[in-house]
Order: sequence, then structure tokens, then C-alpha cells
Amino acid sequence: MTLATVRLKNPQEALALFGENDSTLRKIRELITARLSARGETVTVSGNPLEVSKAEAFLRDLLAIIRQGGRIEDVLEQSAALSSNGKSLSAETQQPAESWQLPNKLKPKTPGQRAYLEAIRQTDMVFGIGPAGTGKSYLAVAMAVAALKERRVKRIILARPAVEAGEHLGFLPGDLQAKIDPYLRPLYDALYDMLDVDRVESYIASKTIEIAPLAYMRGRTLSDAFIILDEAQNTTPEQMKMFLTRMGFASKVVVTGDVTQIDLPRHQKSGLAVARQILEGVEGIHFHHFTESDVVRHPLVGRIIRAYDLVEDQREAEKLEREKPRLPLAAPAIEPVPESAIELQVVPNWTSDI
Repeated sequence: MTLATVRLKNPQEALALFGENDSTLRKIRELITARLSARGETVTVSGNPLEVSKAEAFLRDLLAIIRQGGRIEDVLEQSAALSSNGKSLSAETQQPAESWQLPNKLKPKTPGQRAYLEAIRQTDMVFGIGPAGTGKSYLAVAMAVAALKERRVKRIILARPAVEAGEHLGFLPGDLQAKIDPYLRPLYDALYDMLDVDRVESYIASKTIEIAPLAYMRGRTLSDAFIILDEAQNTTPEQMKMFLTRMGFASKVVVTGDVTQIDLPRHQKSGLAVARQILEGVEGIHFHHFTESDVVRHPLVGRIIRAYDLVEDQREAEKLEREKPRLPLAAPAIEPVPESAIELQVVPNWTSDI
């Protein structure tokens, strides 16, 4: 049996690693095959050499994340997967020195999130496409706030299609903000996480942060702005083209959506799916695709997404099989009858005398 010891610096580090009432420690034990025991500020790992090596790497990776100021509760599975392959989540998510300073010391939790943030920093137009829980919208808002604080832009514009209202917002009670608020609530929740309530309200009052429903954006040119279109899978191709062409000078555009959760009528194509077909590969536009490994919600969310993806893949394969052209059935071959099998019957020529 092989033993390995990991020593923690102080009780605070032990609390961050083990969690309240050892709640995180129990989850860690579920993700490794080696035996793990913790006493005070010392963690001992025992088992066969390979099991101990992977478990120790996993623990040291979690400690590195904690020492960088991160939280480990949402990334246990990602860290375990990378550690078992000789990689490190803390290293894979380390941002370069020139990265923007995100609010609340926010950091990417997966390599995919890090690549997404770098794409937004370096590219004027970014499409973030992927399943729920990957941080598409939240990180876009964080980058918008960072850009505003660093005076890279003068305002933030948030947009989201109001599919349930059919974009006919005039039938809803209240002014424009009251009409669109329910559809933009996730973006506002992110803003309130990153800025004081008074600051958010002040920005909204001064139009530094502006709501811009798609139904009211036609004819505008949006310059010196960080523009976010959320739930873009629920735009029509015409709406998507209209939105993208609103971009003015010194602006950044981030479009987020999940093409597996389209709420449009069945006959209506998604503007996000069409844009991906048309614009992928165009210079100055970056498409970032998240996967279930980027999900940072409850671990069940990633498993649910995988289960749905398997069913969707199976349905797509069955559809392709049904649409495959069929060759016409050949007429059955008629085998010639051998001459030996043909019996010649001689009919005598009877004559009768009358």
C-alpha cells in the first residue's frame, strides 16, 4: 500500500477544502478510488500507487484553486477529470496578466470559460453557444462591467427576445422597462451580483446601462458600447441580422444562446443557428462552443445535458436513416429452364375415315 500526505497551511484552508461539516470532503471521497482520511490540517491518501497519485494530484489542484482565491464546490468533477489525465484545472484556468479585472475577483472555473473570456477580450464580436449552466451570460455581463469600469466603453446595452409575448410588448402593462424586465431578469441578476444596487439604478437612470428589446432596436447605431444579446436561439434570422448590423465603432458584441432550447414555432428557423452557418469563419467573428464539461451548476445538470444529447443524437441518426435515398427493388430474376427438364409431348395426328 502506498501513502501520500498533503499538509494544509491553516484552519481556514482546511475549511475551504473540506466544507462546512465536511460536506465537500464527502464529495471528494466519491470522486476518488483511494482511501482519504483528514485530521486537523493533514490529509492522508492511501491505496495502490496509481490511485494515490491521481488522488494526490486532485487534492493539490483543489488547494491551488483555493490559494488563487477561487471556490471549489462547483468544479470538483472538472478538477477530478483533468487531474486523472495528468492536467490541472488551476493551471488550465489561469488568466494571462493582460486580462481584464473582473468584478468581485471573478475567475473562470473551466478551461472553456477561460477561452471564452479571452475571445471576448480579443475579438469585437463573439458568439457563446452551449448548454445551460456554462456561464455564457454571466461571464458576458462580467466582461461588460469590467469594460465599463476600465472606460473601454461608455455604456452597456442588454437585449433579449421576448418570445412569449411575440415581441408585441405594447400589450404588457407598464413602461418599456417594466415590459421587458421579466425577460431580462437573468441579466439584471448578474448585474446586481457585480455592482451595488444604487450603482445599478444610477446607471439605468443615466442610460449608462440600457435595456434594448429587439423590437425597438431597428434603425439604431450602437457605438462605444458593450452589447449583449441573450437567449439568441429565440431570434428569427431577420432579427439576428438586424441586431448584428446595429454594431457601431468602438463597440463589442456578445451573443449567447443554446441551440437545443429553441422556443420558436416549429416551422421557424433560429436566427442563432442560421448565423452560425453563415458567419462561422468570417474574420473578426469568433464562435465559442461550450460543452457539458463547462457546466458549473449542480453535477446533475451536466448528467441531464448528456442524457438529452444522447437522445437527440439518436433521433438525428434515425432521421438521417429515414431520409437516406432508397434504391428501387430489382425484379426477381427468372431462371432459365434447362432443356433437359423440358418434356416434348408428341401428339399423334389422328385421322378417321368417314
